Amino acid sequence: MSLMTRLILVILVVATLLGGVMLFTYDIIKLEWVSFMEIQPSYRAMDNPLAVAANSIPFEGAAYIPGQGAPVNPIEADEVSVERGRVLFSVNCVMCHGATGEGNGIVGGALVNPPANLTGDVTQSKSDGTLFLTISTGVAGRMPALNENLTVRDRWDLVNYIRTLEPSQP
Repeated sequence: MSLMTRLILVILVVATLLGGVMLFTYDIIKLEWVSFMEIQPSYRAMDNPLAVAANSIPFEGAAYIPGQGAPVNPIEADEVSVERGRVLFSVNCVMCHGATGEGNGIVGGALVNPPANLTGDVTQSKSDGTLFLTISTGVAGRMPALNENLTVRDRWDLVNYIRTLEPSQP
């Protein structure tokens, strides 16, 4: 065999091997490798989440006891609480209730059921506990429940801030 024939033969063998490797590398020919992860039961995050146990108490303590009436506000309406409530209001409530709390927010104007005017007598005459329960459980068809988004302390701070809202002068 001549040197040129051997060189061509080596190049053909290398090219064939490289071509075979490339077929499997770029999934032109798909090989399924068995892995133990594939043959065991698996669940994606939040697939069939467990329901909250009946009569369970949140880690931060019971916010209120159903059927026992409106709770009493345990947070003093001091400067810190009102400021925290103002910040929480600007993040969670302004879009519907507006910056002044009169129900004239950007999103609120587009809703079929307009948001409540938090500066009005109807809202301001309610007890702190009633406002807390409304923030916690929402209003069917009008306002989402915020008990999963805000801690108990956050909701009481919002109540304290709502108490400071006054109607704007025309």
